[in-house]
Amino acid sequence: TGCASSSLSPVGEPHPKDPWEGFNRKVFALNDIVDEAAIKPAARVYQEVVPGPARQAVSNFFGNLGDAWSAVNWVLQGEILQGGEQGARFAFNSTLGLAGLIDIAGEAGLEKRSANFAQTLGSWGVGRGPYLVLPLLGPSTVRDTVALPVDRLARSSVWFDGAGTQLAATALEVISVRASFLQAGELVEGIALDKYTFFRDAYLQRANYKKRPKA
Repeated sequence: TGCASSSLSPVGEPHPKDPWEGFNRKVFALNDIVDEAAIKPAARVYQEVVPGPARQAVSNFFGNLGDAWSAVNWVLQGEILQGGEQGARFAFNSTLGLAGLIDIAGEAGLEKRSANFAQTLGSWGVGRGPYLVLPLLGPSTVRDTVALPVDRLARSSVWFDGAGTQLAATALEVISVRASFLQAGELVEGIALDKYTFFRDAYLQRANYKKRPKA
């Protein structure tokens, strides 16, 4: 009871950014079951079987594809310099970095600065709206959910031909990302009295990230 009420105000009112908390908690619980039953075990096997350098290469590969979409969104937000830097990262890593397996651009000082269409909508004045937990996809907001179809057009799977190959690429990316958070997830489970509140507050705090001012 104490954990469940930690996200409520002293008078029992819901979190101002989470008016659908009852629904969100149910979806969160479902996602947690799926994670514990399938995704987390797969990530553990991946971490144990695949050598560290190979896992890093896979992470670099998918991150490189994301840099191309980041470049587009920085330009849409009016951040031409940021867009150029991320575009240069994609170009360097796609060529000199062996299709992105090696982060040559990062070693050269071009820092990775991710951006997506949800952030672009925010820069255009679209508010985030209430917090929302999506089945299988996890934490989101109304604005992020609206932007999701556009952002999915830039997912790694669209770079591959054939439904089977696209599914395999998506599965590998999900497992790779989940493996990178295994240790952090165990830490959260050890210190968080209420995992739902922890992940919600962390997501909303990250969503409050402000863009760097234009140069």
